[in-house]
Amino acid sequence: MSEPLVVEVWGKPAGFVLKEGKAFRFHALGQPFEKIDGTEFNTLGHARLAAAALQQPKAPCLSC
Repeated sequence: MSEPLVVEVWGKPAGFVLKEGKAFRFHALGQPFEKIDGTEFNTLGHARLAAAALQQPKAPCLSC
């Protein structure tokens, strides 16, 4: 069994992946990342991209 690798999006943990054979299986830590929970990816980078696509950074407040 492989060591879990944390996947972060914008500096916050989104989930972790475990290497299973040639694939990386994503395990979500919460919303909105549960949409890809259990998904297998070919690379760790693909898992990070998929998680990042689910959460965009908040735009800065220009009137604050």
